[in-house]
Amino acid sequence: MTIYVSGSLAYDRIMNFPDKFSNHILPDKLHILNVCFLVNDLEERFGGTAGNIAYSLALLEERATILAAAGNDFERYQSWLQKHGISLDGIRLVQDVPTASAYITTDRADNQITAFNPGAMNTATNGYQTRFDPGENLAIVSPGNLEDMQKFPEIYREKNIPFLFDPGQNIPAFSGAQLRSMIQGSRILIANDYELSLIMEATGLDKSGLLQLTSAIITTLGEEGCLITEKSSEQDIPAVQVTRAQDPTGCGDAFRSGLIKGLRQGKDLKAAAQMGATCASFCVEHKGTQEHRFTVDQFWNRYASAYQ
Repeated sequence: MTIYVSGSLAYDRIMNFPDKFSNHILPDKLHILNVCFLVNDLEERFGGTAGNIAYSLALLEERATILAAAGNDFERYQSWLQKHGISLDGIRLVQDVPTASAYITTDRADNQITAFNPGAMNTATNGYQTRFDPGENLAIVSPGNLEDMQKFPEIYREKNIPFLFDPGQNIPAFSGAQLRSMIQGSRILIANDYELSLIMEATGLDKSGLLQLTSAIITTLGEEGCLITEKSSEQDIPAVQVTRAQDPTGCGDAFRSGLIKGLRQGKDLKAAAQMGATCASFCVEHKGTQEHRFTVDQFWNRYASAYQ
């Protein structure tokens, strides 16, 4: 089985603000907002939705194929991916622009403000879809190039490849009709509670309406876990408790990796989501989206402690 992961590749510049953003924003002055947050540090990490998901899948001994574009400064990131056995076959190199960059500031209450320079992500991958294997495969469409995000669901439907649709921060870039088309035929629609509200507002569909397009909705709820909604049921999946949470950045992508691993193994949605929460718990213990480490035995031991 091949796991196709489309999305972004980016360098993350991560900063921490030692107070709450809300303490420095005057509600009655939002129409002339002009703020500056003095951060404590700046760390550069490998990131991007596709890179993050593929990285945690590699820890789970799954070798994903990334479908994304990278720029003329990609060499360091490329070496990192190769070190972890991640396929570069689906990565398109664009020589006249840099790789995408995210500037992420997290406050004391784990609120985040992100600025994103798409760089090479403005370029569609193009062409790789002709090489999709016809066999038993699985795919996820995560936030990345807008053209790819619209094209890949269409291709996966044509080739009968089950796919997860995860529009994330790119939701406002699409019309309601476009979102409905991209969700159509997906195995799972994944979003946090805020993103799901945006999807419902844009499409004019409630959960029941969305479930006419997709088989299931997984709503991630941070430290409260996630909610699985299917046509006939809803079930809460609690988060895995950790001793010390360091940074929420990238935990959603780690969740998706564990979820995909579970689906790859033929688990039901409940067990797969529990695997997602387990994978996310390792990520939250570290600063950065690809800084966590675990062995397969450590993963299953934590999973068993949390859910069995």
